[in-house]
Amino acid sequence: MEASASGRAWRTWRRARASGFPLSRAAILLFSAFLVRAPPSVEYLVRFPRTFRLTQESVKIVGSSNFPVKVYVMLHQKSPHVLCVTQRLRNSELIDPSFQWHGPKGKIVSENSTAQVTSTGSLIFQNFEEAMSGVYTCFLEYKPTVEEIVKNLQLKYLVYAYREPHYYYQFTARYHAAPCNSIYNISFEKKLLQILSKLVLDLSCEISLLKSECHRVKMQRAGLQNELFFTFSVSSLDTEKGPKPCTDQNCESSKRLSKAKNLIERFFNQQVEVLGRRSDPLPEIYYIEGTLQMVWINRCFPGYGMNTLKHPKCPECCVICSPGSYNPRDGIHCLQCNSSLVYGAKACV
Repeated sequence: MEASASGRAWRTWRRARASGFPLSRAAILLFSAFLVRAPPSVEYLVRFPRTFRLTQESVKIVGSSNFPVKVYVMLHQKSPHVLCVTQRLRNSELIDPSFQWHGPKGKIVSENSTAQVTSTGSLIFQNFEEAMSGVYTCFLEYKPTVEEIVKNLQLKYLVYAYREPHYYYQFTARYHAAPCNSIYNISFEKKLLQILSKLVLDLSCEISLLKSECHRVKMQRAGLQNELFFTFSVSSLDTEKGPKPCTDQNCESSKRLSKAKNLIERFFNQQVEVLGRRSDPLPEIYYIEGTLQMVWINRCFPGYGMNTLKHPKCPECCVICSPGSYNPRDGIHCLQCNSSLVYGAKACV
């Protein structure tokens, strides 16, 4: 039943993606006054991250008596089960086992609402927060057989909060423009951003203007012309409200951003197509064919970073910065800082 339901959901999503979202005819007609006929052309470089999730309840992590085991828990999510046994002991009988867990804030009791210890000694985090990152130690006492003496085992785990990267598309486009000191260029820029914002509004995405500049350009075998250079981004709005995260498949940032990208591409292409059916002289402002480009950009939130060498099991996750490192802004790496003594440092103090 579950497989059938998921199959139907996938087919429905593919049909929706193929059909896209209808563009406003008024929006296209509005821009037809500014465009020149040319075949659509878009150049782009896109790299989609592999989504990493280790928060399924079925995942269970065992310890090692030789080295601390790293555990990754998505922020505000339930953790995998962290077992207080090694792989060898997991497959053995333990007589009268006793489990005791200690975390960064001391002993963990089973009644704790955020970090719970089960009757079999497993540690489970219900709603993982940044401050819960750190070293967790389990003390195990057991007898291999009834006749043998009690044995003791100490297992360490390094538990890290992680979150998905703050990824977005960055677009650049150029328009033939009015003179650079013309107020008409400013009015056109505002209208362009309004229309783009409305296109992606239903996808919980937002458009941000990164840069807008007017330059005089010398064309080959032609004179000077004025051009507007636009740089804008489309990013996903945070759909997590409160402790309960968004669970609908449409909430996944990469899917919503992909749909937003398709809408923006189609909008620029349809500007050209609509004007191509007109016989009027060229307007003063129009999109220059072939100048729409985009790139997929990954960034981590302050206090988080990517490190394939340190976190090979979570290579494309933004993992919380360990003590001795920090990330002050939306870069992708934690920087070294010997004076930083906490997890998730945003400054070197």
